[in-house]
Amino acid sequence: MKRLVVFVALCLVATTTFAAKPDKNIAAIEALAERVIPSVADCFEWRVLPAKGGDRWELSSENGKIVIAGNNAGSMAVGLNHYLKYYCLTEVSWYAADPVVLPATLPTVEVPVAAKARVKDRFFLNYCTYGYTMPWWGWNDWERLIDWMALNGVNLPLAITGQESIWYKVWSSLGLTDEEIRNYFTGPAHLPWHRMQNIDYWQGPLPKGWLEGQEELQKQIVARERELCMRPVLPAFAGHVPAELARVMPEAKITKLKHWSDFPDDYACSFLDPMDPAYTKIQKLFLQIQEQTYGTDHVYGIDLFNELTPPSWEPDYLARVSRQVYESLRKADRKAVWLQMGWLFYYQRQHWTPERVEAYLTAPPAKGQLMLDYFCEFYEVWPTVESFYGTPFIWCYLGNFGGNSPLTGNIKEIDRRFENTLANAGPNVSGIGSTLEGFDYNPFVYEYVFEKAWTLPQHSNPTEWVNTMADQRVGFVDENARKAWQILADGVYNNEDYGKHSHVGNPKHRHPLLVTPPQADYKWNETMDADQRTLISALDYLLKVESDRPSHRFDVVNITRELLSNTFVLSLCRFSEAKRKGDIEAMTVEEDFMCELFEDMDRLMATNQTFMLDKWLQDARTFGTNEAEKDYYESNARSLITAWGVEGSRLNDYARRCQAGLITSYYGERWELYFHEVKSAVLTKGNYTGKDHQTFNTISNKFETRWWTDRIDTFDRKPAGGELEMAREMFAKYRNTPIK
Repeated sequence: MKRLVVFVALCLVATTTFAAKPDKNIAAIEALAERVIPSVADCFEWRVLPAKGGDRWELSSENGKIVIAGNNAGSMAVGLNHYLKYYCLTEVSWYAADPVVLPATLPTVEVPVAAKARVKDRFFLNYCTYGYTMPWWGWNDWERLIDWMALNGVNLPLAITGQESIWYKVWSSLGLTDEEIRNYFTGPAHLPWHRMQNIDYWQGPLPKGWLEGQEELQKQIVARERELCMRPVLPAFAGHVPAELARVMPEAKITKLKHWSDFPDDYACSFLDPMDPAYTKIQKLFLQIQEQTYGTDHVYGIDLFNELTPPSWEPDYLARVSRQVYESLRKADRKAVWLQMGWLFYYQRQHWTPERVEAYLTAPPAKGQLMLDYFCEFYEVWPTVESFYGTPFIWCYLGNFGGNSPLTGNIKEIDRRFENTLANAGPNVSGIGSTLEGFDYNPFVYEYVFEKAWTLPQHSNPTEWVNTMADQRVGFVDENARKAWQILADGVYNNEDYGKHSHVGNPKHRHPLLVTPPQADYKWNETMDADQRTLISALDYLLKVESDRPSHRFDVVNITRELLSNTFVLSLCRFSEAKRKGDIEAMTVEEDFMCELFEDMDRLMATNQTFMLDKWLQDARTFGTNEAEKDYYESNARSLITAWGVEGSRLNDYARRCQAGLITSYYGERWELYFHEVKSAVLTKGNYTGKDHQTFNTISNKFETRWWTDRIDTFDRKPAGGELEMAREMFAKYRNTPIK
């Protein structure tokens, strides 16, 4: 009897313990709230809705608590973000250093709100983002970004950190040496283009410590993403192999691909034919080791021909290849879904005819694939290929190339195009996403994209959305802020030519160019004129707003920076006109003006960490275990955002940034070299010719290479602060610069 009583008591304890175990979704959202809004995290009550019915959330107030319910932690996070943005008028930035500013008293939700996801999948990131933004991130940065993704409803993030560690194990097991493998990898910032089969060996060998550290970081990343109900998209084998694999697999059908961009053939990638039996073997080996290390959610990114020419354009060949790749995935993982970028169908659209796209996409079953329509704000692929012939696809806003800095976007066009896609693309529209190449200086546009995924009335009216966004940026309702943002939304953020020019940026941080014929040289035009007047008008209103919000300080610096950038173009146009006339005196006046402008821009940018080069370089150096490694990482970081690759490459300045440090030490110095060469030519022979420009290019290319290899100047400053005061000083100084 005594034993029975003890047994019953133990059972009761076990039952009580089990019943008291918190729901994993509640635990996840509570932890997120503690990270993001720790001072008020206990003011919220969380409730789990039944799983049936799709992603949805509800928001209300009960008994002094803000009640947020959702079918999982991810949906509850979106409900929390809605409350913070539309009731507290605050935002959670994707940068860890940006604080979350809350009102003194949390507002009550007078009328309950409910929303449901309009699409199943919300995708985020791009292979390139891992080079242009995140190569030097640690867990602190990633933790905030994952929280930002959850708050904005992302549930399908690209997760490709740490794959080199897995590949190291694969190639080692197949007989390659440590030296062969690490030489094959590129430097960290260039790894995205190694992963996409564009370049090998560039700035290798990759330090062993990098591989180990990134593996541990990826474990943290995918664990947190899954905790917040995301399905990380992991990499799989696309056929990219070290050329040295031929030494241990002499029978394998390995082809040297054509060189990519301006890189010499020495850096070209090697490709294993998917029809070769070794392909399926390597696929299985990689996925097994990856799953053991990172787990899996069965969605894998494989891009066979990104900016590359297939061995054959015959539809039968394309069908065989895609079917074989899919089958290799399924043999390793029966639940596998193959995710692909649709960029190739845009980038090489003259070759990817509907017949070829259909053969390529319909060879594997539609339910086993997922396409990203990559650049939809400018060019939608789905209408040209019958909605990808039934393959599920995600409508994506790209928005940024290389982490460039111009104020760009087309909010109204995003609204129109996505609504049209939902209405007319058919039932295989799977979701919405963003494929930004780098984090840029227009973060709210990406938030707008993800809000379109939910059934909320403010998203159907871009004008009303801009008003509430203005309130969120300054922290309260202010007519000056609203006027400023409506002016911007109707002007620079309503750019019909956005897709053509979003990656071009301002000439001040592009390699100086001699345009032929001379009459096509730098000239002010009506679009520039309108943009400048828009910026002056908007900034005039915005500087009247009495707000110290970090988001407002960021915006004021950002818009003033754009105003000064356009002012540089205006002066450059006058310099070019004086050059055509051979007027040395006028050229000197404009040269002095532009050099002073560079100094002023540097001072403005140095007020705010987001606009400083220092963090990028110092973060890179933290990965080094000794001075030699620190210097290696810093050089790699410098090269990507300036020369990019080999000397004189057309990729030069692709990843240009308007940052304190770069403005004076790099762009300013390069323009002074240009001014000197132009004036010398005009003085000696009356004009500046193509031959003179070739001389300048030689000098400039040498300077650019030295800047990243010799690490010209050191950057280890803290932001100076005083953004509003500095912006007012710059606005007063340059607002009346004659436009014509």
